[in-house]
Amino acid sequence: MSIEFQSVSKRFGSTQALNQVSLTLEEGHIYGLLGNNGAGKTTLLSILTDRLRPDSGHVLVDGESVRNNDEALGKLFLVGEQNFFPDDMKVKRAFQVAESFYPDFDLNRAMELAKEFGLPLKKKITSLSTGYASIFRLVLGLSVNTPYILFDEPVLGLDAQNRDLFYRLLIEKYSQDPCTILISTHLIAEVEHIIDHTIILREGKVLRDAPTEELMEDTYALSGPAGMVDQYAEGKNILSCHTLGGLKTVSIQGQPEEEPPLGLEINRMSLQDYFISLQEAEERKEEGQ
Repeated sequence: MSIEFQSVSKRFGSTQALNQVSLTLEEGHIYGLLGNNGAGKTTLLSILTDRLRPDSGHVLVDGESVRNNDEALGKLFLVGEQNFFPDDMKVKRAFQVAESFYPDFDLNRAMELAKEFGLPLKKKITSLSTGYASIFRLVLGLSVNTPYILFDEPVLGLDAQNRDLFYRLLIEKYSQDPCTILISTHLIAEVEHIIDHTIILREGKVLRDAPTEELMEDTYALSGPAGMVDQYAEGKNILSCHTLGGLKTVSIQGQPEEEPPLGLEINRMSLQDYFISLQEAEERKEEGQ
């Protein structure tokens, strides 16, 4: 079981939203889809769910094309900003409708989660605040039990407590009933401990596609007096560089070859710091530096 993107491209006017994207999402992983605004994340999800047609390439779910294929699309559930329920429908009724469309939807679980989040069941969906509208969609995603669950900026408008609750419930769901989860988000620091595989898009292309731990083990930050840092880092693959006074910090792709001399410090990078450093490296390449 897998999702496959085969050389998928999509252009909007002069903007190349996706450029020959090839990816495989294997069963039983939590993927992080990362990228700056305009990287192509939402376009990728829209093509996967057949809400947008690619200019070229194919998307397969368990070996079948998603194009006009209800069986393949029924294995996917996208938690995004759009509301596909009637304007006058109330929350509780929407859960009941979801149960009729998705055979494995757990209505009892949805009601339990609504209570845990404090989601008002009798309110119309369109009258919910931004935060509660996000919670409504998250409850659907946590209760639907499709093989593939896609989250597009899932915690929009949520306070810190409810964001933490969502992440804990997501891990709980995954541990009890492993499925394939894809989280597209800008809040990298919040999902770093959740995602086991990271996909980074930049300007419609795949920049990185690897297990998260593998990415983190192959990069490090070096800091200390500028002259010593320059000497140690000479010839190495530097992603980013920052100087403050006489101190300097560089992010290096690769693993330390030797112990740094006294006065230099090596630290493991966070996924967010790695993402930022990678973007800075790409910007320098584009500027011809």
